[in-house]
Amino acid sequence: MVGLSAPTLAAPLLRIVSMNVCTDQLLLPLADPTQILGLSRFSRDAWQSWASQDARRYPSLSGGAEDVLVLKPDVVVVSQFDKRSTRELLKAQGLHLAEFSLPRNLDEVKAQIRQMGEVVQHGDRAEAEIARLDAAMARARRAVVEKHYSVLPVSRRGWVAGSDNLVSSLLSETGLFNAASELGVGGGGLVSLEEIVKAKPDFLLVSEAGDRAEDDGSAFLLHPALERFYPPSKRIVIPERLTVCGGMMLADALDALVSEL
Repeated sequence: MVGLSAPTLAAPLLRIVSMNVCTDQLLLPLADPTQILGLSRFSRDAWQSWASQDARRYPSLSGGAEDVLVLKPDVVVVSQFDKRSTRELLKAQGLHLAEFSLPRNLDEVKAQIRQMGEVVQHGDRAEAEIARLDAAMARARRAVVEKHYSVLPVSRRGWVAGSDNLVSSLLSETGLFNAASELGVGGGGLVSLEEIVKAKPDFLLVSEAGDRAEDDGSAFLLHPALERFYPPSKRIVIPERLTVCGGMMLADALDALVSEL
């Protein structure tokens, strides 16, 4: 009689800390709740984080190395824009860091979702999120096919997003044209009211609607001259929390774009 071998025990899942609001949002949909030891100090900020409500289930860390060291995680996920001295200190203490850059296009976003899927050991979940993103992109392309609208992404004080960033990539991927190129804006820059009106984009892309400004910076978008040429019907509103980071939230950003158009 052949003896039965003992069942193989699965390796325990890695325990993880996130130190950046963008890595928070990659981590939360992919990891098991028991894997997450703590999130960044901005994780619960609804303006910056699409996953702010979910983040309230987990400890919010200070951003320093000390509270990370106390938790003794298996992996610390960070942005390459996080403080270098903190990252180096954590490495010197023997912690493993998984570093993420700021994606500039949809392909880089997908690569980062896969990277986080590997970190949390749930590649299947990463592929499911990528499929959801691809489906949202397909819906957006169908919505704008043959329309060839020009769109100018503009925010506080007249800051215009140029060609080398995530928002511009989303526009071009869906078949829309970023009017920033007509203003000579490359990576991004400030433009005047006169320049915007002269460029005559079909729509402005803004992060919020409404007729009240919290400060002088946001008052730019409510200037009478701009409101005359670009009333609410000529503005596409996509909340900044859906585009400030690259990740699963871009599916919601694309659906918002379709809804606005």
